Amino acid sequence: MDHGLFGPGSVTWRVMGEPILLVGGFRALLMQGLHPRAMRGVAQNSALMDPSEAWSRFTRTTEFVRVRTYGTSAEVARAGARVRKIHSRLTAFDPDTGERFRLDDPDALRWVHVGEVDSYLSVARRAGVGLTEEDADRFVAEWRRAAEVVGLCPDDVPGSVGEMRDYIESCRPGLYLAPEVPHPLRQSLNAPLPPYLIPLKPVLPMLTVLAFATLPRWARRLYGLPATPLGDLWATTTLRTLQAGISLVPAPVRYGPDARRARKVTAELTVGRAA
Repeated sequence: MDHGLFGPGSVTWRVMGEPILLVGGFRALLMQGLHPRAMRGVAQNSALMDPSEAWSRFTRTTEFVRVRTYGTSAEVARAGARVRKIHSRLTAFDPDTGERFRLDDPDALRWVHVGEVDSYLSVARRAGVGLTEEDADRFVAEWRRAAEVVGLCPDDVPGSVGEMRDYIESCRPGLYLAPEVPHPLRQSLNAPLPPYLIPLKPVLPMLTVLAFATLPRWARRLYGLPATPLGDLWATTTLRTLQAGISLVPAPVRYGPDARRARKVTAELTVGRAA
């Protein structure tokens, strides 16, 4: 049976279905926000403050992550081809260099990829999702397959937690919040939501604050926010509390359809091997 990029037995399937990873998704966007070219590429090619455009883009991104994680090889290939085609056609202007660049710029894509992997892994581990050091390295290595989907060479992205940490450290001198891009925290306080999502409006600032708190201290400082050990402790305690509460919800309700299917396939294969 075709299980796509990951499949049963992968750390990715075990981790990505956890609802707490929603915080990781927001954190990934905040990490992306510190790469000036990545954010200028987004800002100059989408109406960030237009509710219909912003949320349609969010929906497309969410669907891409779902397909990439749980889709068949053919579904992943189609989704990847569509994203690569869009990126190859769009350009943006970099006021720092006076150059125009394509959205498939490898440096920007690599940073977005690593920010996503680091965010999912960091939130999962701090929330108490059971992951050993070996599991964490496997998770990073598995996501090299995801990097290839967006047009990166798998060998050009980190393959372990240590490599990922070194890469992020090497990028820090060039990171900052581009002045023409809206501050995400301020934006969340007055989020432009479509009518059917208005009931979620009070939740977004809280979710954004928690996502900010999970960032490394140096990243919080680049956003102009306080960065103390107390903030780290609050973020970890809050994630663990939320995860503990979520774990009390029955699995058929707690997990989405794709995650439930992945868990079922994994359980069936495990029983089959044990028989």
